[in-house]
Amino acid sequence: MTTWSWAWIAWLAAFVAIEGKALTNKTKGDTLSEHVWKWFSTARTGAQGQPTGWVRLRRFALLAFMTWLSVHFLTGGLF
Repeated sequence: MTTWSWAWIAWLAAFVAIEGKALTNKTKGDTLSEHVWKWFSTARTGAQGQPTGWVRLRRFALLAFMTWLSVHFLTGGLF
């Protein structure tokens, strides 16, 4: 295994430790999902009306990134 492999394993272990702690303590706003929902304004909080252009841009950026990442992984890096 290379140094890069060990670094990615360490990164994944850190993620599992952080997310695991966040999932078990039941504090609102501590998981990765809750942060992404906040950063990209996807959480529903009562009556909101129409989202602003800035919110739409952030949501589109999230959609575009997740679409690219999925295609990137599924095609073996062709995209």
